[in-house]
Amino acid sequence: MATTTHPAARSGGARMHVQRFGTFLSNMVLPNIGAFIAWGLITALFIETGWITLIGDALGYEGGYGFVEDLGAWGDGAEGTGIVGPMITYLLPLLIGYTGGRMMYDDNLRGGVVGAIATMGAITGSTVPMFLGAMVMGPLGGWSMKKLDALWAHKIRPGFEMLINNFSAGIWGGFLAVVGFVIAGPFVQAFSDLASNLVDVLVENNLLPLTSIFIEPAKILFLNNAINQGILTPLGTTEAAQAGQSILFLLEANPGPGLGLLLAFALFGRGVAKASAPGAILIQFVGGIHEIYFPYVLAKPKLIAAVILGGMAGVATNVLFGSGLRSPASPGSIIAVWAASPPSSLLGVTASVLVSAGVTFLVAAFLLKLDKDDDGDLTAATAAMEANKGKKSSVSSALTGAGAARTDGPIRSIVFACDAGMGSSAMGASVLRKKVHGAGFDDVTVVNKAISNLTDDYDLVVTHEDLTERAEQRTGSAVHVSVSDFMSSPRYDEIVEMLQRTNSAPTAEEATAAAAPDGAAVPGRQATAPAAAGGVARLSDDGTDEDTDVLAVESIVLDGSATTRDEAIQEAGELLVAAGAVDASYVQAMHEREKSVSTYMGNRLALPHGTNEAKPAIRRTAISFVRHARGVDWNGKEVSFVIGVAGAGDDHLKLLGRIAEVFVDPAQVARLEEARTPADVLAVLGSLQPA
Repeated sequence: MATTTHPAARSGGARMHVQRFGTFLSNMVLPNIGAFIAWGLITALFIETGWITLIGDALGYEGGYGFVEDLGAWGDGAEGTGIVGPMITYLLPLLIGYTGGRMMYDDNLRGGVVGAIATMGAITGSTVPMFLGAMVMGPLGGWSMKKLDALWAHKIRPGFEMLINNFSAGIWGGFLAVVGFVIAGPFVQAFSDLASNLVDVLVENNLLPLTSIFIEPAKILFLNNAINQGILTPLGTTEAAQAGQSILFLLEANPGPGLGLLLAFALFGRGVAKASAPGAILIQFVGGIHEIYFPYVLAKPKLIAAVILGGMAGVATNVLFGSGLRSPASPGSIIAVWAASPPSSLLGVTASVLVSAGVTFLVAAFLLKLDKDDDGDLTAATAAMEANKGKKSSVSSALTGAGAARTDGPIRSIVFACDAGMGSSAMGASVLRKKVHGAGFDDVTVVNKAISNLTDDYDLVVTHEDLTERAEQRTGSAVHVSVSDFMSSPRYDEIVEMLQRTNSAPTAEEATAAAAPDGAAVPGRQATAPAAAGGVARLSDDGTDEDTDVLAVESIVLDGSATTRDEAIQEAGELLVAAGAVDASYVQAMHEREKSVSTYMGNRLALPHGTNEAKPAIRRTAISFVRHARGVDWNGKEVSFVIGVAGAGDDHLKLLGRIAEVFVDPAQVARLEEARTPADVLAVLGSLQPA
């Protein structure tokens, strides 16, 4: 049986929701880690107890420190507010708020600006660094501005766009700043005070090491972002601003437990685990990528005790020495940890890393020596780790080897399966086929089918993440890959990488042939000339001159009236009914299909179609095209193009291939956005060669 890859991300479950929330928080913080590091270095150098004064005092220097005092805002001769305080009070929260606002407005600078304005209100409404407030007000500003802009999109008279946009952003940003000052600032300050008091209680009662009982398992399940970015980093930054350092920065980032575990495998492990451990040590301890050791724990779950005890020992050591970091250590490399350590804590921090590594090593070595069998299936554990993470790990190949994903021969047949086998699977198969053949693997077949028609004779099966379990039941011996975005999923590139590992590399001649223009003829599927203006898209499936009307002029709407997803599906379906292609019952089947699995394709395209059971309601193959200039909310995704599909046979697949090529090409999408007549749409869809 072939190795089955676990779905990259499946919806549902508390763990997945927490993981997604943590990813959302980290997407605001991690792009600005450079600013945190800059603040940490400036603090380490220029405050009164920093490296410059420490070295100067050690050398017996008795003069003044001039601009060092000004930068650090200390000493009798210091002028101004310095640079350390304003950076943590204003710069860092504003960067987070700007990033969150821009992120919530689809990477639009306008959302970032409003998010920063809203964050400024929270900053001035509190006396603590407003990181938590920035994580709330920034995204709120971007999201709300996006919703407001949608209310008057395409309704502004020409020449007034800049005036309306600038004043609306200014007025709404000012309102949110007041809200941040009055509500968010005081609320976050109260929460920070409560959390700080809780941490103080844990420290005073020597209970802080117990946090490792929760943190270390959470890391293995990739919940560390929610804990670290959502709780530890904001609280730690506040504490560091007041006390000069914080132990909270080391609760999760300490590289010691991972180092100890990998050392135990390197000395006492067996097989692949023992062979891969030395390389993993370099990646984890120096590179700071902790996920490299997660599969070792997943392969032998009882080793979680080793990393928990090691983490507890490290925290206890920092408590004993009173040590901590000035700023977050990201990534969790020993280099980043030392760089963020103040001089007075360097010894304690180093000791905490060594002690935690030593305790983890001893416990892990003992548990490994007790076992008489092997050290578990590292390949399966790596797959489980990637399932927990929700995507492919960038370092997994260091554990399992280049060919670990498949061990029973090359991949020759790929099927893209969906519920009905008409729309989404055809689009996905078209995009994937182009990538596979473009990489030189033209001997690999890529087809699409309904899940109900699958047979267990395919090497690799691609499905939407919500359908993978059903596909696995019918094709248990295949490799399974889950996607959430049919048009531009990164999993397609991973499939090509898999082929490069499992299949023989194509020759130079084959690669050159595969890279030939798309217009090369494909046996059994030929396209006639592009549709004439004002006509219909005519396709030929059997190489004859017989044409099939698939997309009629009357089925093209350039200004859709729908404002919701269900209305958009209804509009696209009614166009198919009006064209005489389907019975009225087929429209309800399109709604039922959407309830089971979303037909959002990616790149602002949705492809609603009926269920497999609704095929008897299809009289002939047809496609409808609706453009929504104002956009439609499609399960949280913005959709501008809705293409209704009714496929009686396979004669619609060629046009779907053309549509797939259009929507991965920004220039072609721009032509559709600028289309003024149905003929303009047909000119775009008819100008591409079949996939």
